[in-house]
Amino acid sequence: MHEIEPFYRWRDDYIAAEDPRSPFYNTEYSEFYFDKQLYNFLIHPQWDDFGSNTLYIKVLYVDYDHHYAIIEFIGEWNDAIGNDIMLLKREILELMIDEGINKFILIGENVLNFHSSEDSYYEEWFQDVEDGWITGLNFNPHVIEEFRSSNIDYYINFGGELDDLAWRTAKPLQIFHKVEEILTKRLGA
Repeated sequence: MHEIEPFYRWRDDYIAAEDPRSPFYNTEYSEFYFDKQLYNFLIHPQWDDFGSNTLYIKVLYVDYDHHYAIIEFIGEWNDAIGNDIMLLKREILELMIDEGINKFILIGENVLNFHSSEDSYYEEWFQDVEDGWITGLNFNPHVIEEFRSSNIDYYINFGGELDDLAWRTAKPLQIFHKVEEILTKRLGA
């Protein structure tokens, strides 16, 4: 686990710790001291803590002109015990929404499991983005099924091309346009 770093190729374009509008503005990271862990496993120190004991994030890119954010996740998304969605919504998402972000691209290839509780925070988030959207990229099939069995997929778009999108080889704006194209086709169908 400690070798899984957040995606870093876009650091020339955006660093959340250097963005005065970011919830992680002025965050300092160690390259050598592993201060975060997921259960008994240390994780790379570049991941960001938002209050969950089992889920960490990295805001990879924010575009205030196009109103979107790309956020990578690692760990276990646990709403049943830790109410991770409440923490994420209150500590990160609401601050981003206040800055005009209404389109969220969530990268979930390192999300190990999802444990649901109620869907009220997802519904609230969905309502907060109004003309925007929330989508999950590259989540593992069993995690998507856990979201679907809890009807969270009503609020977060999964499936089809979103489950296997080659996002690492593109620039953030290209990913945004591709996701927007996919969702526009879905909503128009």
